[in-house]
Amino acid sequence: MARLAQTESLTDVQEEILKTVHAFVEERIIPCAQELEHSDTYPTEIVEGLKELGIFGITIPEEYGGLGESLLTYALCVEEIARGWMSVSGVINTHFIVAHMLIQHGTPAQKQKYLPLMATGEIRGAFSMSEPGLGSDVSAVATKAVVSTRSTDGTPESYEITGNKMWLTNGGSSTLVAVLTKTDEGAESVYGNMTTFLVEKTPGFGEVAPGITVPGKIDKMGYKGIDTTEMVFDHHQISADQILGGVPGKGFFQMMDGVEVGRVNVAARACGLAIRGFELGVAYAQQRHTFGKPIAQHQAILFRIAEMATKVETSHTMMVRAARLKDTGKRMDVEAGMAKMVASEYANEVVEDSFRIHGGYGYSKEYEIERLMREVKFMLIGEGTSDIQKMIIGRAMLKEYAAR
Repeated sequence: MARLAQTESLTDVQEEILKTVHAFVEERIIPCAQELEHSDTYPTEIVEGLKELGIFGITIPEEYGGLGESLLTYALCVEEIARGWMSVSGVINTHFIVAHMLIQHGTPAQKQKYLPLMATGEIRGAFSMSEPGLGSDVSAVATKAVVSTRSTDGTPESYEITGNKMWLTNGGSSTLVAVLTKTDEGAESVYGNMTTFLVEKTPGFGEVAPGITVPGKIDKMGYKGIDTTEMVFDHHQISADQILGGVPGKGFFQMMDGVEVGRVNVAARACGLAIRGFELGVAYAQQRHTFGKPIAQHQAILFRIAEMATKVETSHTMMVRAARLKDTGKRMDVEAGMAKMVASEYANEVVEDSFRIHGGYGYSKEYEIERLMREVKFMLIGEGTSDIQKMIIGRAMLKEYAAR
């Protein structure tokens, strides 16, 4: 049993789930990750295997056909999966966020309609907040939903959505997309004039629903195999019943709840990458010989291994703490931001140190560390950059420790 990244006080059920996922990663993901990543091929067989394991419904309550497990259990599974191939963890990430938003904010009818099919993976979720000119400024959302029909009492019956969304993970393969739009609710704050719609579509590219086009996959330096896309809305008609929670104007707060758990997810993915980077580096350091002995016995490499191990352990501990705090129902935007920032920054440093240990061979596509070097960069920007996390943390600290 590895010494690093162990989690205390897990239940027997959690231990069994993690043991099963670990075996799946070893047998079904790691052996084929290099080939699929280099060819940018969608991991269909791996996804089908995850469906069979129940991973798509791991946090969905048992009453809707899921496993009813905690965010911690999910995060530890993600850590294992990302250790095998980070892109695969992306397949379930946005699906998980949409399921979480439905569980927390959906109407009873919406939960009954979507959650059972999401638990089996028959319905696959995607999460759409970003836009081409948006960046981290969520208040600048330009995609607009305007009322197109009203009932006799003036209540909106349907809306028309127009705009361009960007960076949708699972944008092609998904069938249900949580889309943040701007609406006119008469609120004084821009944040009270945002609404989340549950948009149904067919999987694939081109016109996936009337008034909705997914142009194709965005070509990226890493995070390959998975479909990252734009989504263009051109007067798409949608029923008011598809507003998440049934009440307009709540979209920003619903999305931020999703992003909060998403940051724990990205932290877990970064932990998985760091663990794999450490494993590859420490193994290579014991196999490669210079000056008559393994390079691991040279002090420079030994110190590097010590620092890598400490960063892996620190990241894992902070990620677990944030997940456990969320499971208590408490607000944890600061803890999620800290975990995401530390895990992503340390993952980059650990993977780069492993790359340095590999020397010239690390630059070859034949070696797994080359893939990790490209994949780990996404951790720095996914679910908010480190600078955004620092703003959230810093403001909270000034409020908490205000000068008396």
